Amino acid sequence: MSNELIYLSKQVAKQRLDRRSFLGRAGALGFTAATANTFLSSAVMAQGAVKGGTIRVAIEGGSSSDSLDPALVTNSTGTMVNRLWGEPLVELDDEGGLEMRLASEMSATPDAQTWTFVIRDGVTFSNGKSLTADDVLATMERHAGEESKSGALGILSGIKSMRAEGNAFIVELDGPNADLPFLLSDYHLMIQPNGGKDDPSAMIGTGPYVIKSAELGVRFVAEKNPNYWNPDLGHASNIEITVINDDTARVAALQSGQVDMCSRVPPKVASLVGRMSGVEVHSVPSAGHYVFIMHANTAPFDNKDLRLALKYAINREEMVDKILFGNGSQGNDSPINASYPLFSEAEQRSYDPDKAAFHFKASGHDGSILLRTSDNSFPGAPDASQLFQQSAKAAGITLDIKREPSDGYWSEVWNKQPFCTSYWSGRATQDAMYSTAYLSSADWNDTRFFNEQFDQLLFAARAELDTAKRTQMYADMGTMVRDDGGLICPMFNNFIDATSDRVAGWATSKGFGMMNMYAPIRMWATG
Repeated sequence: MSNELIYLSKQVAKQRLDRRSFLGRAGALGFTAATANTFLSSAVMAQGAVKGGTIRVAIEGGSSSDSLDPALVTNSTGTMVNRLWGEPLVELDDEGGLEMRLASEMSATPDAQTWTFVIRDGVTFSNGKSLTADDVLATMERHAGEESKSGALGILSGIKSMRAEGNAFIVELDGPNADLPFLLSDYHLMIQPNGGKDDPSAMIGTGPYVIKSAELGVRFVAEKNPNYWNPDLGHASNIEITVINDDTARVAALQSGQVDMCSRVPPKVASLVGRMSGVEVHSVPSAGHYVFIMHANTAPFDNKDLRLALKYAINREEMVDKILFGNGSQGNDSPINASYPLFSEAEQRSYDPDKAAFHFKASGHDGSILLRTSDNSFPGAPDASQLFQQSAKAAGITLDIKREPSDGYWSEVWNKQPFCTSYWSGRATQDAMYSTAYLSSADWNDTRFFNEQFDQLLFAARAELDTAKRTQMYADMGTMVRDDGGLICPMFNNFIDATSDRVAGWATSKGFGMMNMYAPIRMWATG
């Protein structure tokens, strides 16, 4: 059997087999997942992979107005940088389950209302301080505080109390929540010394790398943390992340050899990029969605008929064909798709200019509607906006499009202007997605969806341990968002990334693109 595993590990090293397939084949051979993972780590590194070297990444999303505080990260660049220097208590594994990080074990009372996380021994922060349960407590307190602006604020709602006891972090909830560990994998919740209360932007954490230089919106350089506790992560000696928001330039940097991997390959050129010598494209179905968001509490979008008019005025099939080029699927004005385990099908909303015209007339609105967009919001967003403009015109609706600068889009337009293009990468669970962006009190409620009945259902679903009842609750919540909210979701996108043959170790992963933003940490230089 070991000879067969050696052969399979060689295929992984050559990127001919991904990690998920390797584990499946190893399981069929009678190996446990733990044994297979251990074997893969040692055997693959012996098959041409090298420790050391530099991995160079081109990524989108960053701008000069970003924050280094993990609580305030809003884009892909910040998420990947967070992964370099910091770690959460738990993290998603490649199958969408959970793996232990700074928690070595966890347990819950039978009603899933009190959770205990045992903090891993022997872990130190990059400043030399030992990790303690008090640091975990302080981190959660900072993100959940009354004055918090953290992107994780919504998912931490429902916590009754938190405390540290010895090496354990204990959370008591207002009601049962079987999803709590998934919520704590959120990329904002990097554990910091004293929770980051002293200096939240210091980028001091327990991660595999130490940030040596940080030019916001430009470039980040990281060196391997010599005291990092986990030998399975952080193979390269150095990682360089360059922010390239222009799609063409980002792909060109990979093609020319300036970088070893790039994020978010535009769907319209994905097939061409895949034919480049020494380049492999990875297109992975996801919970990510390209959207148009309306502030439902701001005129003219505070009128339900106007919101419905715009929802019927968009041609979703055309969007999937002409913007995603088949790398995705139609959306239905809900942030939830079949990527989520408790997903329920709903009647697909289709392009209907007659219904759009009916609701537009009923709204009483007169005049054009301003839509703001940018290349930085999602690949092809300006083109998608023009398609929307054309399909809406057939319903008698005039959209004026304003193309905003990419730099500063996430700080000056998203979550501030009442109608714009945006994207979400999805979350680990429906509760996490709804809590982050649709709960009335969530700081990232970017459609200004304030619905007391929805909030009550969300909290009730957390406490419902009957799967069938919980599934129905989520279906009801999805209907509320779809029919009453300010989300126009025409499409769910595949995550499309690309790597050169100078790196190896790619695995199909749940979560975000770029292997849940762990690609430079989990992959290795080939020579």
